[in-house]
Amino acid sequence: MDTNANPVGFCVEENKDNIYETVLREIKYLELPLGITLGSVYDDQPNAHQKFMEKLDACIRNHDKEIEKMCNFHHQGFVDAITELLKVRADAEKLKVQVTDTNRRLQDAGKEVIAETEEIIQCRLQQRNITTVVEKLQLCLPVLEMYSKLKEQMNVKRYYSALKTMEQLEKLYFPRVSQYRFCQIMIENLPKLREEIKEISMSDLKDFLESIRKHSDKIGETAMKQAQQQKTFNAVLNKQNNLHYGKNVYINNDGISGPRNEIVSKQNFEEEEDEGHDDEVLAAQDLVDFSPVYRCLHIYSVLGDAETFESYYRKQRRKQARLVLQPQSNMYETVEGYRRYFSQIVGFFVVEDHILHVTQGLITRAYTDELWNMALSKIIAVLRTHSSYCTDPDLVLELKNLIVVFADTLQGYGFPVNRLFDLLFEIRDQYNETLLKKWAMLFRDIFEADNYSPIPVSNEEEYKIVISKFPYQDPELDKQPFPKKLPMSQSVPQIYIQVKEFIYASLKFSESLHRSSTEIDDMLRKSTNQLLTRTLSSCLQNLIKKPHIGLTELVQIIINTTHLEQACKYLEDFITNITNISQETLHTARLYGLSTFKDARHAAEGEIYTKLNQKIDEFIQLADYDWTMGEPDGRASGYLMDLINFLRSTFQVFTHLPNNNNDHAAMSGKVAQTACMSACQHLSSSLMQMLLDNDLRQISMGAIQQFNLDVIQCELFASSEPVPGFHGETLQLAFIDLRQLLDLFMVWDWSTYLADYGQPSSKYLRVSPSTALALLEKVHRGMKDVNKKNNIFLQFRKNDRDKQKLIETVVRQLRSLVSEMSQHS
Repeated sequence: MDTNANPVGFCVEENKDNIYETVLREIKYLELPLGITLGSVYDDQPNAHQKFMEKLDACIRNHDKEIEKMCNFHHQGFVDAITELLKVRADAEKLKVQVTDTNRRLQDAGKEVIAETEEIIQCRLQQRNITTVVEKLQLCLPVLEMYSKLKEQMNVKRYYSALKTMEQLEKLYFPRVSQYRFCQIMIENLPKLREEIKEISMSDLKDFLESIRKHSDKIGETAMKQAQQQKTFNAVLNKQNNLHYGKNVYINNDGISGPRNEIVSKQNFEEEEDEGHDDEVLAAQDLVDFSPVYRCLHIYSVLGDAETFESYYRKQRRKQARLVLQPQSNMYETVEGYRRYFSQIVGFFVVEDHILHVTQGLITRAYTDELWNMALSKIIAVLRTHSSYCTDPDLVLELKNLIVVFADTLQGYGFPVNRLFDLLFEIRDQYNETLLKKWAMLFRDIFEADNYSPIPVSNEEEYKIVISKFPYQDPELDKQPFPKKLPMSQSVPQIYIQVKEFIYASLKFSESLHRSSTEIDDMLRKSTNQLLTRTLSSCLQNLIKKPHIGLTELVQIIINTTHLEQACKYLEDFITNITNISQETLHTARLYGLSTFKDARHAAEGEIYTKLNQKIDEFIQLADYDWTMGEPDGRASGYLMDLINFLRSTFQVFTHLPNNNNDHAAMSGKVAQTACMSACQHLSSSLMQMLLDNDLRQISMGAIQQFNLDVIQCELFASSEPVPGFHGETLQLAFIDLRQLLDLFMVWDWSTYLADYGQPSSKYLRVSPSTALALLEKVHRGMKDVNKKNNIFLQFRKNDRDKQKLIETVVRQLRSLVSEMSQHS
């Protein structure tokens, strides 16, 4: 075999067609898919397949020849090798036996070593496991100890510490042993413990909320007492510091310092103030244990759920606020109801203020301000409603004092209370209304008990007692010996005292309203004016209208109102003194008592005139004229003489009217003159109406003559000057209409009347045609009736016939005048 042949077996035969050579090389040497190569054979010229197969067969034969040469070359060597192997087969079998025996003996000898070695290996494994266990136990022991500590903290209710322990377990200990099952159990148990702590903490919080709800009134009561003590202390301090400004009846503080506010004080009082502050804080903590809310807040903060806690706390406190602000239905009946209501509210906000200052973020100032504004609106509405039911001024005054203490207490904790003081001004108006109602009853009782007669004094002591109650000065009366009488009745000093008591009562409400003396003075004057112009004026008007009040009582009422009017200036000085207003700041506001008492006097005077006229009417009703009498009795009627005597005695009463100075003398004379003139005019008009009454159909001349006698007595009474001050025949003019009418009929002067009618100088100027006609017709009918009764033939007498004709003529003329007057009108 040629050793220099191509190892890769390329065919040495040269092919004319290089393409087939290339294809064959690709098939033999390239590791590519044959599809592309074979495809190139078929894509060539026709008969390419046949030529390629021929070329392929030639290549195969060439390779077969090379294989045959190689086998021939190595065949001798292979035979030699087989021969050598056959020679060593016996030795190999011997060696195998020896090796097997040696191996058996070696195995037997190594069994003990192997056993010992295995024991050593096992011991080493155990030792290593023990070391590992110790290491793992040392790693687990702190975890177990911390978990045991956690359990102990839970048992002793140290929940905040337990949460901190859980936090350490999760962050430091559990990651080291997280692969152990017990650790997984612990990890799974921690959320349950946290929930348990949350539930327990929430339960404690609920107990805390219930506790502060029960103790709110006690906390509020304590806070209000301490605020009142602080207010008294500050008032004394300010009074000492302001001595150089002069003594003032009322200390006008701009605000009351609270427990946490800065207290303006001197060094001598700093220690006492600090003690008062400590007492207040301790009082709240003694009554309520705040630790549950602290713990609960810390626990929820650690759990990352502080917002939930804050929301729950605020929601529950809002509910409690609504309950606290809901008053009892009968709260207005007693002051204790108001005190309990205020104490609960103060206690609620004292707790909230304490929580605000000792916790961080649980509540905020904005939250407390919002809660206070809501509460303040509700409080004002409740007080406005319930105070309107109060009819006792003492209860209203106690309510005012409670509101002031309530406002000062909460102002000390930083809550705005201006609206409460505004409410006090509304309640003050109501307080004044209750005072006015109370004093109206007092005035009525005083007027009912009065005897309406001058006050008798037997000696100097009694005189001084009266003067001490009422400012009365009369030098002329002082000169008179005892016993003597003061012009006013007992009701005057009593009314004056009650007006002063009213001023004191009204002044009590103005205390602690943080107002200046000038404002207080204005309020007092306004209240006093209401008392005088409304209450006292109404009582006087009602008194004057009472039927049992006679003329004597009315005269005394006029005297009383005069002295009460004079006392108004003393009431003004009294108000100025108790409010301590300096003359420099004195304003122009005055009491309206002058107009009140003037109106009362005018009403009394009018009632005098009315009662006089009523009395005159009573006497007139007693008149019993015989309008058909032939001749007069020759004397005045009895009823008229009784009436004149009554008028004389009545007008003597007017001498008791006050006349200690010119003004009073003029006033008394005017009242008496007006009453007398009114009585005479009413008497004249009543007599005229009696004469012209439509029911009176006929009148005899004898009746007219009798009526003339009565009118003459009236004229004599008028000319006798029953009341001083009338000039000439002024009072007689009240009867001038009657006099001219009667003279016309008595003289039978119709020619003069008709001739002078319409002339200013007419003798019968006051007699109207209608009046003359009405009376003449009555007389005419009377004359006819008399003639019929006496003798029918008398009518044929010449004088009677002439008189009848004259009357008929006058009647026609009068009717003509009346008709002309109606046409002109």
